[in-house]
Amino acid sequence: MSDARTPAQIEADIVRRREQLAETLDEIGVRVHPKTVIGDAKAKVAETVDRTTGRAFAAVHRTVSGVRGRFVTEDGAPRLDRVVPVALVVVGLVGLLAVSSRKRKP
Repeated sequence: MSDARTPAQIEADIVRRREQLAETLDEIGVRVHPKTVIGDAKAKVAETVDRTTGRAFAAVHRTVSGVRGRFVTEDGAPRLDRVVPVALVVVGLVGLLAVSSRKRKP
């Protein structure tokens, strides 16, 4: 490597490198600043919550649509052959709970 640079060129190179180093140190300082770290963490948590909420909403929507499809026809009319037995089971369970709670009370 030939070092045919003048002292002025060397000095200019040193100044340029110092400026680059100062910029790098400033950037590192911003990245590790507590407010920046907290802000980044909050953003990641918010993103995760949004993604999880979206997935949960989609899953609930699929489930509700599936259940609705079993108890309602395509034109929106209830399927009585399926609704009535489920309603009877629900009424029976509520009745059993009511009877059992009365037995417990003195």
